[in-house]
Amino acid sequence: MIYKRILSAVAGTIALIIVINVALHFGQKLHDRLDYNIDQAFPTDKPFVPGEVYASMLAAIVDHELHSGFGWRPNDFFLWGPRLMADNNANRQLGIIMAVRETMRVFKDHLTKISSNEYDSNLVIADTDFRNDATKWILPSAERKYEDGVWHLRLYVAGLHQTPPRSSPLNQRNIELQRLFQAWTDLLGDAHAMLYQAHKPDGSPIYPWDDDDYFYHAQGYAHVMYYMMLAIKREYTQTQKTKPVLATLFDETIDPLGKAAVMKPLVVLNGSPTGLFANHRRNLDAYIAEARQKMYSIREELQQ
Repeated sequence: MIYKRILSAVAGTIALIIVINVALHFGQKLHDRLDYNIDQAFPTDKPFVPGEVYASMLAAIVDHELHSGFGWRPNDFFLWGPRLMADNNANRQLGIIMAVRETMRVFKDHLTKISSNEYDSNLVIADTDFRNDATKWILPSAERKYEDGVWHLRLYVAGLHQTPPRSSPLNQRNIELQRLFQAWTDLLGDAHAMLYQAHKPDGSPIYPWDDDDYFYHAQGYAHVMYYMMLAIKREYTQTQKTKPVLATLFDETIDPLGKAAVMKPLVVLNGSPTGLFANHRRNLDAYIAEARQKMYSIREELQQ
């Protein structure tokens, strides 16, 4: 009887773990798609103020992570934290916030500012908010600071529509846009290093429990860039008319980023190149490398 009870308990525990992981898998697949349609928010037949598409999309990305699924994961209680059980979304969100910070920094420092112009006050606050420690749960919590950042991005958008405007519009200069793609290619270079490396920087092996951390952290970069590329394509319509090749390059960058952003294997495997099992890090890296190469081409076109 005792052995039967032990076997039943073990079988029940295994079944529970399987059910939890399957539920997390499909829940993550739903969460990975941002419920924000840029065509509905900004119909192509209606004008917009330069900067509002960019800021609105960035706010939507962060708001989605805060208020959908399980919310902000990297600072959760340790029994349900990123180092136990449900760590995939936590690592993905760490990648997301890093990409958000760089995207926000360029927006504040370059896309809405020229030379001696002063910084936009709402963008300064949002930039500071997004740099709060992603793992901090109190004094202040990451959620509270990031929500404040979203709010100030929306205040920025509201300021664009005031008379006179109280927000600095996006300047739409090619030389400033180059800085954004410089920041993004640097991040994608970091993603490539995480995904392609065979050993950790200190020479120690990459264990199976490390593979998914690298995979989802890099995917977080792609998620932000995919949606922000949609915003960039809408913001820089005049640039694309002047250089039609940029419209093609934008689409060719959006495609691999979109595929990278929603890759969701049930288990992240690290198979050998000639082995039976997949190497999901390398598969994701193929899309990352393609997007990075297209961004280099965009930078070259913007420089001409």
